[in-house]
Amino acid sequence: MEKIRKHTDLNDYKLSFEVGMEVFEISKKFPKEERYSLTDQIRRSSRSVSGNIAEAWRKRRYPKSFVAKLSDSDGESAETQVWLDYALACNYIEQEEHDKLYDKYEHIMAMLTNMITKPEQWKL
Repeated sequence: MEKIRKHTDLNDYKLSFEVGMEVFEISKKFPKEERYSLTDQIRRSSRSVSGNIAEAWRKRRYPKSFVAKLSDSDGESAETQVWLDYALACNYIEQEEHDKLYDKYEHIMAMLTNMITKPEQWKL
């Protein structure tokens, strides 16, 4: 296992950035009337997942702050799943696309939970 030197080396960061970009691409297809609601919401929450992971990484010397930022990332992941549910219910995305992205967020949340429950493994 190679040493993790920066947040971009973390698997959960890599996956969250990748899926955030996938969400951005699918949201380009949403109707114009959703621009200031669903489109903005899903883009913000999906991008916030990797942003909070980066912040957590820089705060890892302070376990409570580290866990708090990871928890924020976990919450943003769940929020993005809700917006994916809305996009599906509004017929903006197909079931297969929804399920693929939803499952990726489930995987991200599992990795975050592992980090949250073992913060001492990540301390400087």
